[in-house]
Amino acid sequence: QVQLVESGGGLVQPGGSLRLSCVVDRSIFTFHHMGWHRQAPGKLRELVLEIYTDGRTTAGDSVKGRFTISRDSAKNTMYLEMNNLKPEDTGVYYCNARELTRFGYRDYWGQGTQVTVSS
Repeated sequence: QVQLVESGGGLVQPGGSLRLSCVVDRSIFTFHHMGWHRQAPGKLRELVLEIYTDGRTTAGDSVKGRFTISRDSAKNTMYLEMNNLKPEDTGVYYCNARELTRFGYRDYWGQGTQVTVSS
């Protein structure tokens, strides 16, 4: 079983910044891709950003130009840099790792970290 541990969430004012971290208990390059998803109260979980082993990224429309995804392979850690935060960015942010097996894809999730954007 893969363990992913998020940290860095908190309360921030609109226009502020936060940096989330996701530490994985094995090499991040063993996964097909990794990413950040979020879930606001009463809404479905949605993609924020994801990064593939070759460095390509995919972003959700609502965060383009404001959020950046990165990784540090030496630390088995993925980051989400969030700038110009808006109240609608509030939610629980989850780290995801997708593994490609001979049976198909398998997803692993962290426990989530709360981000609240409010004045």
